[in-house]
Amino acid sequence: MQNNFLEKIPVRNPDVSWRESRNGIVTVDMVNRGLFNRMAQVIFLAPKVSHIRLDAFGSFVWKQIDGERSLIEIGILVKDRFGEKAEPLYERLAEFFRQLKQNRFVSFRGE
Repeated sequence: MQNNFLEKIPVRNPDVSWRESRNGIVTVDMVNRGLFNRMAQVIFLAPKVSHIRLDAFGSFVWKQIDGERSLIEIGILVKDRFGEKAEPLYERLAEFFRQLKQNRFVSFRGE
């Protein structure tokens, strides 16, 4: 039986660098790999690394990823911090983590 997505425990990719600004905003560095990206780097002088600046919601969530908390637990913290502004909370959180996983910024414990 597959676990509910929100019960999963995210783990940051240790190969992904990131930093936090003084005002708490997180910037994640994404290395542009692959044939298409390499061609774009040569032809169009595209950057080898893209700097993804998260918004306040994403930055808060990113900092809660500790390899111990589930998405449900992170959601509770988000709700405490942002209140109604976080709604629809779990839909937004699930989509955010799908994107993080797709970009290999996180994986889920046990996968």
